[in-house]
Amino acid sequence: MPMRDLIVQKFGGTSVDSDEHRRAATRKIIDAKERGTFPVVVVSAIGRAGAPYATDTLRQLLKDVDPSAIPHPREMDTIMACGEIISASVMAATLQSLGYPAIAMTGGLAGIITDGEYGNARIQRIDPTAIHSAIARDEIPVVCGFQGVAENGLAGWHGDLTTLGRGGSDTTAAALGAALNACAVEIYTDVDGIKTADPDMVPDARTLSICTYAELAELTHLGAQVVHPRAAEIAMDYRIPLWIKSTFTDAPGTQIVPEDAAPLDLQRRVTGVAHSGRGVFFHLEIPDGAHKPIIEQEVYRLMAEAGVNIFLTSFSPTTMSFAVTRDRYVVARDLLDGMIVPVGSNPNAQPASTFYIFKFAFGDHPDLAYRAQRPLLRTIEQFIDVVDIPGSVFENVTVVSVVAGGHRLVPGVLASIFETMYQAGIPVHQVADSSMSVSCLIPETEVDRAVQLLHTHFALER
Repeated sequence: MPMRDLIVQKFGGTSVDSDEHRRAATRKIIDAKERGTFPVVVVSAIGRAGAPYATDTLRQLLKDVDPSAIPHPREMDTIMACGEIISASVMAATLQSLGYPAIAMTGGLAGIITDGEYGNARIQRIDPTAIHSAIARDEIPVVCGFQGVAENGLAGWHGDLTTLGRGGSDTTAAALGAALNACAVEIYTDVDGIKTADPDMVPDARTLSICTYAELAELTHLGAQVVHPRAAEIAMDYRIPLWIKSTFTDAPGTQIVPEDAAPLDLQRRVTGVAHSGRGVFFHLEIPDGAHKPIIEQEVYRLMAEAGVNIFLTSFSPTTMSFAVTRDRYVVARDLLDGMIVPVGSNPNAQPASTFYIFKFAFGDHPDLAYRAQRPLLRTIEQFIDVVDIPGSVFENVTVVSVVAGGHRLVPGVLASIFETMYQAGIPVHQVADSSMSVSCLIPETEVDRAVQLLHTHFALER
């Protein structure tokens, strides 16, 4: 069958978590086949957190074996992949019961080869031989999302099973679409397409009929739970025709198109309002601006070595600010509390002429390391300068972003955001912008109100 006649259809956990939902999904698959395209199906694990076969449930099952020990990542990947295997088997059986030959395929059988990194593997290549063989037999391939096998297997054996990280089923679908030269990739969810805001926060959020790859990538990176950012990037890189649709309605969904194929008015619109998870904001006052680059470099180095990603960075001649995700807060706090940075009188000076020590107060966690180390440094103050770097910490913050296909072509976006936040009394700790968006760091308690107000201000409702 010609490559252009293939279509990849991906179904998320809520599309396969009951017989009723699976029947709705199979109607989409059968409709595609009856239209003359041959479907290649990708499925996620059944249900969401708490469901018997959901990925998080399987992960906890392994953790419960020995709560005092961290499971080996190889075994963790093996058990987490079981959810998709169960889902693919049940979906294939459902299609068979309706008279449509189908075959369940693990990621390895489907030819998905990864770099072997447990828990967050990257797809290196796809050998679609088994998929093409199934199609030649008129069997619908039902591929396990979220998984593949490592390249480094012994002769005659494939390598270890590896998982692709959060959103891995989306990545599987996009990568298969590229490898199979599919005529389209359809991502099926429980919403009608890409919304102008989270419908749980804004019930009147509108479904976009068309969206560019760049807008999709920006929305997903900024927290929109539509498709995984890595999948959006693959679709954009390979210019794969992509649709976001609902399993449970006949709504047309959202079509994702290249920028050069988008209507001109998309370049001057506000696309939507997105929000991301919990974070913590750090602000440092550095007394001597001449030494600031050395201090910044040391902070960045230590954060990188500890695996702490920082974002929404801001600088002035004597200040440094940044945010970290909530799950890395304790690591960042322990690194910065009482941290000492020796600095010479000039960049090449040896020995150091000044010791800088970070001084924070962490709410219920006073700056213990600072109070322990500061008295020790007093013994050398007659020989060397010891300077405090006072810091502030704002816990429980989140990022709210306004995405515009080219906000620099949309007059007054930044001013409108500030005006809206100011009039509502919502404090803005930090602002960052890109060619596609403007993001604000605000208290987590204000996120619902901020999203609703910005959505209304930019007239994004129906």
